[in-house]
Amino acid sequence: MSNLTNSSAGQRILSLLDENSFVEVGSDVRARSTDFNAKPTDAPGDGVITGYGTVEGRLVYVYSQDAKSLGGSIGEMHAKKIVNIYRLAVKTGYPVVGILDSTGLRINESTDALNSMGRIMSTMAKASGVIPQITAVFGNAGGGMSVVTELSDFVFMEEKGKLFLNSPNVVKDNYEEKCDTASADYKAEAGAVDVKGPEADIYAKIRELLSYLPDNCDDEAFVSDTEDDLNRVSPDLASLSKDTYQAILRIADDGRFFELKADSGKNLVAGFIRLNGCTVGVAANRSEDITDKDAKLKNHLSIKGMRKALKLIDFCDAFNIPILTLTNVNGFCTCEKSEKLGSRVAAKLIRAFAGASVPKVNVVVGEAYGTSAVVMNSKAIGADYVYAWKDAKIGAMDGRHAAEILYDGEGETVISEKAREYDEIQGSSLSAASRGYVDTVIDPQDTRKYVIGAFEMLYGKRVASPDRKHSTI
Repeated sequence: MSNLTNSSAGQRILSLLDENSFVEVGSDVRARSTDFNAKPTDAPGDGVITGYGTVEGRLVYVYSQDAKSLGGSIGEMHAKKIVNIYRLAVKTGYPVVGILDSTGLRINESTDALNSMGRIMSTMAKASGVIPQITAVFGNAGGGMSVVTELSDFVFMEEKGKLFLNSPNVVKDNYEEKCDTASADYKAEAGAVDVKGPEADIYAKIRELLSYLPDNCDDEAFVSDTEDDLNRVSPDLASLSKDTYQAILRIADDGRFFELKADSGKNLVAGFIRLNGCTVGVAANRSEDITDKDAKLKNHLSIKGMRKALKLIDFCDAFNIPILTLTNVNGFCTCEKSEKLGSRVAAKLIRAFAGASVPKVNVVVGEAYGTSAVVMNSKAIGADYVYAWKDAKIGAMDGRHAAEILYDGEGETVISEKAREYDEIQGSSLSAASRGYVDTVIDPQDTRKYVIGAFEMLYGKRVASPDRKHSTI
């Protein structure tokens, strides 16, 4: 029998789950290979503890790799235990949390180990969109295990953990002291990690995230009670069109926002809130941080920001979670990387928004100029309801640039006059509403009650899927 209390793998499970709720599955499993002096009797559970328990009374399946038992390495029986837990989770419809601490493939099992890693990956791929999948990196997660994290929906990482496809020392022109590409800081900035922090914080954050999520794709997200006034007014909301992180806090129930990938693509914030007790996924452009005056943010769509939104939108659509966007954007990032990949990622984000069948509400809180505004859940690509703050600007470009193009060669007086005229006729929230691109122009302070009303109206939304296997975008 495995000893939960005397192993780090067991302690991690006990720290995550409700007290006395864990039931172990497969504790007597042993490795079968005896090649190269392997001693299966010395490896209880074959380097991984698997089972189920509860988080706030809700069932969760869990596996935790034991680095002190065969290095937590992936072998035939190790993988079989993880796959078994996944199959139980899919059959019963409950989330899986994987706690990673592994040296990788078990070399002495060779092709058996390689095939076993593939079985884990295949099982996760098939479970994607069926049950929520969370991985947490507490030790090493290298090679194939780094791919496992990408196959999951959310990735948590303890600040001293290591996550790598290749060791930093074998990356060309790099070494660990120069740039630790396996570190939590590096992976979080790259967008590969949703939440990083000390070990105790990771357990609390996983539990918090689970409270926002449904058990499976056929269930609705857990609805919590709230005493927050549905019609609550936020007088300072108009001043937060650029710092939409703060705007989200004003709109959400009880000022609570579970942010994802906070260290990556900072000109877009994404995560989960509750509105009238119901989970809503939110993505918002951000060009200012009022708590950090040195932050250099622009209201542009960046590749990292769009990828962050893309991951969120796909998850929300798979698990029937409504989507709210706050738009304040006037273009794409003007960098070489954006020229290489920006159009491609923007196309994927359009595919996600256009194809999502869940309720989608957009609020234009500042500027909404050019193609970047179309990408941000505009009515053109499928938003069900679009609000605009009364001072919002919407159009192909701002009036000044439009006047300089339309009246090239004219003097400053003419340019200024025509810029004001263009903004009024073609660039205001009222002009967009007069053409049906905005459904309602609202006072910023009333945003909360309006978006709650829209989602309540859209609760029964049904969309017929096209007769195809899947999009190729």
